[in-house]
Amino acid sequence: MGESQGLLLLIDGIINLVLGVLLLLYPFGLAQILGVPVVNSSFYPTILGAVIFGIGIALVMERYGKVKGMTGLGLAGAITINLCGGGMLLLWLLCGELDIPLRGRIILWTIAIVVLLTGIVEIATGSWRDSRNVA
Repeated sequence: MGESQGLLLLIDGIINLVLGVLLLLYPFGLAQILGVPVVNSSFYPTILGAVIFGIGIALVMERYGKVKGMTGLGLAGAITINLCGGGMLLLWLLCGELDIPLRGRIILWTIAIVVLLTGIVEIATGSWRDSRNVA
């Protein structure tokens, strides 16, 4: 694994871990504090948080686990997840008529931009290609 690929995996993993923790804290009033949309049940936000946190673990495992024979989620998978998740959030922000305070909009726009830019940087570096399989 190249140095840039390892760094991208680590950065992407940390972003996913942070976003996952934020969603896992949803039942403790974090949505109201951040000003993001509130739902009646914490079921879906916490399930999504656990999935995103697991993606973060898989990315960090991909970065550091190879010496122990473990693999996780590679950059190609991370790019796909970033573009899908960030893209959907962007669509909600542009078209969804969300009734949330300014601080919520700022937080959600920040998340969308960070996640989409991470995916774009990962694509631009080309480090998602497996050099063993490229002719």
